[in-house]
Amino acid sequence: MTVTTRTSSSRIARFRKFSVVGIATAGAAAAVLTLAPSPAQAAELTSATASATKISAADAPAAKTAAKAKKAKKTYPNNLDGWIKESLAIMKAKGIPGSYEGLHRNIMRESGGNPNAENGWDVNAQNGTPSKGLLQVIQPTFDAYHVAGTPNDLTDPVANITAAANYAADKYGSIDNVDSAY
Repeated sequence: MTVTTRTSSSRIARFRKFSVVGIATAGAAAAVLTLAPSPAQAAELTSATASATKISAADAPAAKTAAKAKKAKKTYPNNLDGWIKESLAIMKAKGIPGSYEGLHRNIMRESGGNPNAENGWDVNAQNGTPSKGLLQVIQPTFDAYHVAGTPNDLTDPVANITAAANYAADKYGSIDNVDSAY
């Protein structure tokens, strides 16, 4: 009986070892098959890599044009929101401080958002230089604080906002610090 038990125990132990090794081997094989690309996928990857690395001289101008298109000037809506956002982008590039909120608050107080607003009654108007545009700028101030890259036109919304913000930054630290006529 003892011999039989040993033989049965020994067989069971060998069977268990075989089972564990077999399962581990089968699992590894399944993982490899799962992670390895199929022949069609491998061919597709090889083809894509080869075509990506072979840019001919004729393709180079097309690649440059595509790169320029990505760097193309961003367009903004032709409305108050767009004018403020475009001005903010220019201001950021030129190091002029100011926020959307500060610009919007002052624009609404000065012109109600009308880019053609003109003050015909204040002291500037009485002296022949009326305040104009979204932020009610007079021509000499616009000329002194005009920001390169914007139209040289006092009533152009983006030029008006950017010049006024440049002036406010010089005199008050930022357009955000302006809470009345300036």
